[in-house]
Amino acid sequence: MKRSFHRTDRVSAQLRRDIGQLVHEAVREHGLPSVSVSDVEVTRDMAHAKVFFTALQPERAKEALKALKELAKDMRMELGKRVRMRSVPELHFHYDDSVDRGERIDALLRGPE
Repeated sequence: MKRSFHRTDRVSAQLRRDIGQLVHEAVREHGLPSVSVSDVEVTRDMAHAKVFFTALQPERAKEALKALKELAKDMRMELGKRVRMRSVPELHFHYDDSVDRGERIDALLRGPE
């Protein structure tokens, strides 16, 4: 049975890998808080991409978000050199707090120690 893959899914996966590398380089070069890309969602028209990231230090997530937003234009230009697309989507960074929420729920389920 054939599995159907939408083009946006393939593009999202490719962008997740490439943006992940760019973010890793930015962390090293610009002294950003340690972050990693958790997901990328691309709009159907491929004009915009929501880039979700997690932070090793959640208390520094706002600092990381601000820095990533400032670097978004440069990252988009670098992506244009790396990926074969007619136009590279505009990058919109968002903090993915699902890991933090999961840890809080886990702590609540374990109860007071």
